[in-house]
This record gives sequence, C-alpha cells and structure tokens, in this order.
Amino acid sequence: MNPSPRQLELIEEVRRLQNVTVEALAERFGVTLQTVRRDIRQLTDAGLLTRFHGGVRMPGSTTENIEYRKRQQLNAQAKQRIAQHVARRVPHGSSLLINIGTTTEAIARALLHHKGLRVITNNLNVAAILSDNADCEVIVAGGVVRAKDKGIIGEVTVDFIEQFKVDIGLIGISGIESDGTLRDFDYREVKVARAILAHSREVWVATDHSKFNRPAMVEMARFDQVEMLFTDGPPPDPFPALLSQAGVTLVNCNEVLEP
Repeated sequence: MNPSPRQLELIEEVRRLQNVTVEALAERFGVTLQTVRRDIRQLTDAGLLTRFHGGVRMPGSTTENIEYRKRQQLNAQAKQRIAQHVARRVPHGSSLLINIGTTTEAIARALLHHKGLRVITNNLNVAAILSDNADCEVIVAGGVVRAKDKGIIGEVTVDFIEQFKVDIGLIGISGIESDGTLRDFDYREVKVARAILAHSREVWVATDHSKFNRPAMVEMARFDQVEMLFTDGPPPDPFPALLSQAGVTLVNCNEVLEP
C-alpha cells in the first residue's frame, strides 16, 4: 500500500506515543471511529502497525522483517522517487555493489538506461532487472538463495564480494535506530552487507521514511561509514543532527524528477 497523508501522520503519532487507543486517534485527527478503524486495518495488514484490544502500537518484532510481497507494495511511490534520485547521481561507466531489498530493486529499474555499468549483486531480482540493460554487465554472487526474496547469503557470498573494490555500494536497510545505527534482521544478510561497505569507495544508503526509528536485531553499520543517504523527506529528530555530525550528505527525494 501507499499510505495516505493522514495514515502517515497516524503512524507518526503512534510512533511518538508507543501505543494509543482508537478513540484518542479519532479525536486527534478529527475523524470518526469507523475511519480510524479502517486506517488501522489497512496499516496492520501492511505490517506497519500492530493492534491490541482497544488500540494500536508499533510492530514490536526486532527479529523478523515484513513479508517480502508486502514490502514490495509498501511505500512503492516513495521508493520510485528515491530510485530516480539515486540513478540521477550514478555516473555512466560506474561499478556498483547492490544488496538485497525492495528499494534497491527500484533503483535497478531506474538504472535500465545507464551506459557502461558493471554491477555485482547478491540480489537475484536486481540481476534479473538489470539483465535487460544490454549496456550493463551483471555479476551475480554465489551462495545460498533465500527463497522468500531471492537474496543470496552465506560465507561463500562474503568471500565472493571481497574480491572486488567498486565505485559505489548501494545499500537498502530495514531499520535506523535513534543512536544512528543501521540495522537488519538476518545476520547472514548483514555479513554480506558489511562486505559491500568495506569494498566500496563510497556507500550510499537508500531508505524510505518508515525505516527511521524502526528497530531490528543486527547492527550493519553506523552513519560515519556512509557518504550519502537518500530518503523521501526530512528525517525526524534526532537524525538530521546525527547525519550532520557524521558528515553524511542527506538527499531529500520528495521531488519527482523528469525522465
């Protein structure tokens, strides 16, 4: 789903309060209980909120990500805008390492008209997308294919990635916590992502707004390991200050770019 502006505000209100009743949300937004319940049903179906008796809270799991098909649909328009901005900044003739994620898959689609790219990826979906670009050489990492999202993980994958040194590492992320740590759910995926970080001359993180203040179990990196962060609007506090202190260039991708 692509949440409406009111639904996005509702998510932020729940994030701020941690848990809140349906009645309080209806009063806060000046709408009927029926409207709030409909919004909550849609947002919980998408995995963005969790219901409890009489109210709603943020999803509490730090160990398991939202199901892949739901992530494909979630904030799809925001991911497309982010992908446009990333692609606009990727020079022709670049070498790239691209990791697992629905945002990086959107970036792959935005790179279909780039010339002279060499892309190494542990994401079979990215490889399939970019294989349609005749002027892009795609190199697929070896390892264990994770059936739920076609990601490739494992020690063999890490060993493969460590052979390269590329211009740009493009990283998607599951959560960014308030201490500035970039986090994900699968430690095997994180080990591959760390190899991508270590073997990229620049690291670009692409993430939509829903990932800020989202907990996940495994630390991947910190802001001071990143050169650029692309997202679909101003991040909430304390992230602007943390990004500035770490010297990260923040790219606001709210604007839709012309082809």
